[in-house]
Amino acid sequence: MKKLHNKVAVITGANSGIGLATAKLYLREGAKVVLSGRRANALNEVAASLKGDFITVTADVSRAEDNKKLIRETIEKYGKIDILFLNAGVVLRPTPTDEITEKHYNEVFNINVKGPILAIKEALPHMNDEGTILFNNSVVTQRGFDGLGVYSATKGALRAYQRVLTSEVKSRKIRVNSIAPGPIVTPIFDKMGLPKDVSEEMGKGFAKRVPLGRFGTSEEVAKSALFLASDDASFINGIELEVDGGMSQI
Repeated sequence: MKKLHNKVAVITGANSGIGLATAKLYLREGAKVVLSGRRANALNEVAASLKGDFITVTADVSRAEDNKKLIRETIEKYGKIDILFLNAGVVLRPTPTDEITEKHYNEVFNINVKGPILAIKEALPHMNDEGTILFNNSVVTQRGFDGLGVYSATKGALRAYQRVLTSEVKSRKIRVNSIAPGPIVTPIFDKMGLPKDVSEEMGKGFAKRVPLGRFGTSEEVAKSALFLASDDASFINGIELEVDGGMSQI
């Protein structure tokens, strides 16, 4: 039997990168998948290339009403939730502390922290006991990168929140875990607004910190998301799994 046979999985930020790779893998493993993202056009393009039982929902996780919409449409279609993968996130242009603006702070925290917390609030009443909540976090909680202070703070906040949530849902045997990717080849780097040469040099710098000497792929992270969501990880709870080629370990 497939690892996620008849499971209902909700994935935020699923129109590209890690979210899309995970959606494809979940579908291959028998899940019914709800893909959400902010851009309807991107979701429509993705939908044309997917096979399996799925729906797409246009939703901006930073908006409370959109989180309600996402869960409402999921329940209307599938009636339950087994897996909630809170993948949506944003980095924005690297900004030193003395240049941080309120707009920058609000955008990153609203998407990276407020969004997942509100999505969980809406989803919990509809989650099956023994379900799985999965965060897409980052190794920036363990390593310091100049200019990424706000982004790092959001990921640290998620890790702290995850610990509390793990305890709060223990009576329902819902498992709560995080994936902490290192440098991964995803469109998020293209959205940072950096000149191409600067972005490439930044990428080389990140790769040098990885013992394996390269960026990871979205597909490699997706395999970890499958493992943590499946019964293969039935006694794994409250952890943060680094998927970073050893970057955080040396």
